[in-house]
Amino acid sequence: MLSTQKTKLAGLLACFHILIIASSNYLVQFPITVFGFKATWGAFTFPFIFLATDLTVRLFGAKLGRKIVFYAMIPALLVSYWVTIGFRHGNWLGFSTLFTFDLFVVRIALASFSAYVVGQLMDVFVFNKLRQHKQWWHAPLASAIIGNLVDTFTFFYIAFYKTSDVYLAENLVEIATVDYIFKMLVNAIFFLPLYKILLDKLTAKLNAK
Repeated sequence: MLSTQKTKLAGLLACFHILIIASSNYLVQFPITVFGFKATWGAFTFPFIFLATDLTVRLFGAKLGRKIVFYAMIPALLVSYWVTIGFRHGNWLGFSTLFTFDLFVVRIALASFSAYVVGQLMDVFVFNKLRQHKQWWHAPLASAIIGNLVDTFTFFYIAFYKTSDVYLAENLVEIATVDYIFKMLVNAIFFLPLYKILLDKLTAKLNAK
């Protein structure tokens, strides 16, 4: 039985998952060029999902961590669809669009869901195997490398292989590769230190109760 403090924290982490997935699925519509290579703005936000997952597993363990991740999946899928279909290229299309069917958006939502399931299960598995290591960074780094690789290519192939968006369809492999490399750079430079800071703060807060 979870304490009130842990229940609140689990809820916040689940909401964090949903926020990251929805925002990333929306931002993947916007192409950018990074040092001459094609990518999307979603590459800046999605790495946060592995930060959220690793913190969840570290604080709650693999079994409960998987439950929290799974509880976030369906809401994340629905929110992603509504946000992506309601806003197209930064423009609000009206409430009526929320009840229409759009194959392009459906593929993004399903790709996100599939990649989330596969990537997060891999992330939880790898992280849990290494979370007892003396060096705190072994588990989050290894899980990010493997989890992001599986997640990234699963998402891009399901969402954009022969899609109606010519830019995304023709540059799928390049965008996915740049997306993955960028995620790894962001993870190493920003998320590992941030993970350590948040882990220490949350652990201290839980132990104080």
